[in-house]
Amino acid sequence: MKPHTVGSIRAIVLGELVHGSNEVEILHGAYRIKQIKHKNTILFTSKRIINWKGLKVYFPLVLATDRKYSSEEIPEDLTIIQVSNSEEAYWKFVKYYRSLFQLPVVAITGTSGKTTTKEIIKHILSPDKNITSTNLTSNSRTAYLQYLLSIEEDTEAAIFETAVGSPGDVLKAGEYFKPTIGIITNIGAHHLNYCKTLEGYIQAKGEMVKIIDPTGVLIINTEDINTRKIDLKSFLGRVIKVGTHWSCHFKAEDIQYVQDGMQFSVKHKGKNYQLFVPGYGEHQVYNALAALAAVYEMGVTIPEAAIHLKTFRKFNKQLQVMEGINDSVILDDTWSITTTSLEAALKVLNEIGKEKKKIAIIGTITDLGSWGYIIHEQAGELIRQIGVDVLITVGQHASIMAEHAVKMGFSSPVYTFNNTILVYDLLNKIVDSNTIILIKGDMYSKPISELASKLRKKK
Repeated sequence: MKPHTVGSIRAIVLGELVHGSNEVEILHGAYRIKQIKHKNTILFTSKRIINWKGLKVYFPLVLATDRKYSSEEIPEDLTIIQVSNSEEAYWKFVKYYRSLFQLPVVAITGTSGKTTTKEIIKHILSPDKNITSTNLTSNSRTAYLQYLLSIEEDTEAAIFETAVGSPGDVLKAGEYFKPTIGIITNIGAHHLNYCKTLEGYIQAKGEMVKIIDPTGVLIINTEDINTRKIDLKSFLGRVIKVGTHWSCHFKAEDIQYVQDGMQFSVKHKGKNYQLFVPGYGEHQVYNALAALAAVYEMGVTIPEAAIHLKTFRKFNKQLQVMEGINDSVILDDTWSITTTSLEAALKVLNEIGKEKKKIAIIGTITDLGSWGYIIHEQAGELIRQIGVDVLITVGQHASIMAEHAVKMGFSSPVYTFNNTILVYDLLNKIVDSNTIILIKGDMYSKPISELASKLRKKK
């Protein structure tokens, strides 16, 4: 955070100093007590604090509050700024702080590919620019203030994920970050427990249109069916399309699976460029295209970006290829699971598993609410369409996929388990050196993660 004095913050939030000094320096911000991790923090709250003892390790502390405290309650080294409304004061501070910086700010949303796209942008920019970004997949609204305050005077660009747990999340992120570049990677079906319907989820993702600076750009995968449903009529900025269609501003051609990743060419403004991105799957090409479009807007040429793209390292558990039990190949994709990422993973399995026996182990898709049955049926239809040689599902809801796939004509062997206890024993019997195993789940499913670890060949 760019340092401020109590006096300068008072002027911003129109507060009155009732205790302490105007000269105390503020280096951190918080709006919940548990967010206080450092000394010289300003806390915006309307709640009455009783347990000062637990906070003394963080003194000097500054409190911006609309609560009244008696002089007997106030500890030493505490500064209090009295405001008429704590929430209004907080937002005045947030909006003021963001206004201090004129720099490119990228906001990324989408069902799949957010983190990878963010990390590719960060990787391309970092050698030459001072970058701040969301940390790994930590993109909840409770972290927004800390990410905003990570912008400092020497920051040259910021890249933030703006996830959707419920409607309004992207709008809230926009109030903090005020992005100049927005990216929608794709829109599948997720978080329907709060968005209620697929249309509601699409609208929640489409809030990106409302938060981008009017002079900014929106980068979209023009071939994504649900993204095309977003109403762009009110958007005043430029729309940049990425994909394989002739109308795309960044058009991928000649996409090929090669050693450790994808090779492809990009056509942009009449010129062709050869690129390589680590990581398997056409979805990885789309992630790279969105990242290329973003960094191009920030002044990085495509040849420069291509050099850095070659050395990008994707996260573990994202279609990670490794040696497995009985000399098999393991494709560990236990980072997250949606129907969108499941489709991508199955396609990769079939592509790199040619001439091998292909086994898919699939866990439950979460955060679906009352849509759970329907979405798991849709996943079953994907499995039937794309095909595997052996299907194993883990979890009661995951079994819906298997049942529906069989109902729709899937004829390969199918095994359904409520847990992973017996899965390993089954695999040990049917897996050999001519087998490739996809294990698909999310990072919060401990049994699936433990099974993936157990399947790896021990060094």
